[in-house]
Amino acid sequence: MRENNIPFLGICLGLQLAVTEYSRHVCGLDKANSTEVDPDTKHPVVDILPEQKEITNKGGTMRLGAYKAILKPGTLAYDLYNSDIVWERHRHRYEVNPDYHSRLTEKGLVISGASEDGRLAEFIELKDHPYFIATQAHPELKSKLSEPAPLFFGLTKAAISFKDTKGGK
Repeated sequence: MRENNIPFLGICLGLQLAVTEYSRHVCGLDKANSTEVDPDTKHPVVDILPEQKEITNKGGTMRLGAYKAILKPGTLAYDLYNSDIVWERHRHRYEVNPDYHSRLTEKGLVISGASEDGRLAEFIELKDHPYFIATQAHPELKSKLSEPAPLFFGLTKAAISFKDTKGGK
């Protein structure tokens, strides 16, 4: 998808897997991984939230509910939402490890939306890709047939355009 310009939308784990793939194949971080998959990975590009590490009774302790994201002007996320602030629902404990943000962005990954304090990557995308975007959130929880979430609407438009440019194949 990334290399063949195929439209891609990652949601939650999809964002985490996209970051892992990008870390390995673009950033050169051999065996980069999520600590959820490989707790002993040399490059924990996705890691459990630090405030979650000491919790043993996990019930109701994850990042859950609506969270604010600040979107960067000039990005696909900003254009799709037509706003610099969005609120999306979350349900997870793992995040893109802030220790790797600069390495990822230096190699071209765009963190197009972040938490209010800038610590958490809420949206990622690729600048020179027709539609490669992912979010840590769950926009499907608010999406309706009559009012689709901007990311789904954008994906649908990008998929139609991709099909049309590929001769209907």
